[in-house]
Amino acid sequence: MNSKKHHSCIILCGGQSRRMGQDKGSMIIQDKPMINHVLSTLNNEINEVIIVLNNKDRIDKYKNFIKKEDYNFTVTFAEDEIKNIGPMSGILTGLKHITSDYALILPCDSPYVTENLIENIFNELDSRYQAIVPYHDNENKIKTSEPLHSIYSKNIIPEIEKLVSNDILHIKGLIEKIDTKFILIDNKKLLKKEFRNLNRPTDI
Repeated sequence: MNSKKHHSCIILCGGQSRRMGQDKGSMIIQDKPMINHVLSTLNNEINEVIIVLNNKDRIDKYKNFIKKEDYNFTVTFAEDEIKNIGPMSGILTGLKHITSDYALILPCDSPYVTENLIENIFNELDSRYQAIVPYHDNENKIKTSEPLHSIYSKNIIPEIEKLVSNDILHIKGLIEKIDTKFILIDNKKLLKKEFRNLNRPTDI
């Protein structure tokens, strides 16, 4: 980890996992909970993680199998500030808890994320922008973007609150409103598998 920079990550665990039929972050994948794969990958890459869940019962559940001593970054648990509106609330809640100016957003159901992905995104960090968002296709930049594997500035909190108040809850609506630096994915560096979410039992 680069000691000269303070890097934060927000892991979103607030989803209701309807398609999977059970809590995704705590599902056992290759002998450990899915979220623990993400956390292990973050070792040596960041300084702090904010894990956002949608209620206190799930926070207590996750505290039972996430052992802070297993990681060389601080771990903070936070409860969704606004319930049942999707990832927008998780991003808002997480940004209010970070101690740095920017945070990488990751979903708890992306166990294939790699150190290479994390390093490449943080290397693109630019204070002139409020978000760093990977995408797959120049002709469909917004449509093929990966807003839940992106970096966001803490200063977008008012914009998120404004969008939520207007019932605009789609994350791609957010990245169109703020100053976003889009990164075309070089598949030699950032493999599409790294962005894969496990949403259904058949995905495992």
